[in-house]
Amino acid sequence: MTNIIVDNFVAPECLQKIHILFKDTDFLLINKPTGLLSLSGKNPLNRDSVHFRLVQDFPTASLVHRLDLGTSGIMLIALNKSANANLAAQFQLRSVVKTYVSVLAGHMIDNSGQINMPIAKDPLLFPRLKISIEHGKEARTDYQVLERLQKPEASRVQYQPLTGRTHQLRIHSQYVGHPILGCDLYGTQQTHKAANRLMLHAEKLQFDHPVTGKRIMAECACPF
Repeated sequence: MTNIIVDNFVAPECLQKIHILFKDTDFLLINKPTGLLSLSGKNPLNRDSVHFRLVQDFPTASLVHRLDLGTSGIMLIALNKSANANLAAQFQLRSVVKTYVSVLAGHMIDNSGQINMPIAKDPLLFPRLKISIEHGKEARTDYQVLERLQKPEASRVQYQPLTGRTHQLRIHSQYVGHPILGCDLYGTQQTHKAANRLMLHAEKLQFDHPVTGKRIMAECACPF
């Protein structure tokens, strides 16, 4: 028997604006607000997205990567086909360095380390994913504790994902016993309600300019 997955999710209206951090003829760097889809969904009620908004002013804009609905922060947008191909190749080769800031439930014991646990899809868990040694794809995340907070007890953490799996930071946080505050998929009802948004922000992005090859180090300050 085939499992048919029905996605009835409708994203709440996002009233926050996209802020353009940098623009040249080949790409944009933007600050995506929390609560905005990266790409429009199949459901017409999910039309609003980063891509939908940007093509109104930049008709050739295309996404070379995505951020989850609840994740805010820096995104790289290609403005022509050659830039898209170059930047997409950099993501595939993992030469793009991504840095996130997050707030996790509880105090992490180690000050730094790496989470190395493969991630797999499971139709029975949709839209969630799972850790699977047998069927999962490689997923590695470096972390460093920036601060241990007391009220509520939480850890402010810097993440650098070395792979780019869907929900990687969220599911790795849950795996080590410290789910991201505000996360609706991986954690408990208590940790979900502990924040009014997903406490995950894409703070920095390092990549090579698609034409000049110059290394670019972009930053978007964390709002929490």
